[in-house]
Amino acid sequence: MNKRATGSKYEDLAAGFLVKKGYKIIKRNYRIRGGELDIAATKDGVLVICEVKYRSSGNFGDALEAVDHRKQLQISKVTMHFMNQFHYPPDTQVRFDVIGVTKDDIIHVENAFLYCSR
Repeated sequence: MNKRATGSKYEDLAAGFLVKKGYKIIKRNYRIRGGELDIAATKDGVLVICEVKYRSSGNFGDALEAVDHRKQLQISKVTMHFMNQFHYPPDTQVRFDVIGVTKDDIIHVENAFLYCSR
């Protein structure tokens, strides 16, 4: 299975996990030249941007560690584009979550990071 197919499989698992927790998925794999949002969802009036990371083993670090400052900055920039394109007001409450998927578990970290402007 190629990387994109593998990613899609685990993003499907993460999306199903979120739906079971009461989230409404509004967009998946939103792409612009500067990056991608894996999952955009809402819950309790909050726009939730979820980055999904899969690790088959711990040999390359924890899935959650992969969302470093550079990745957080990229996600933040793409989120601003997403909000502009879909006409979200500037005062929309946004939360950035990370979902780590392994062979055996799904770990959902709410408020994993704050909006990064640089």
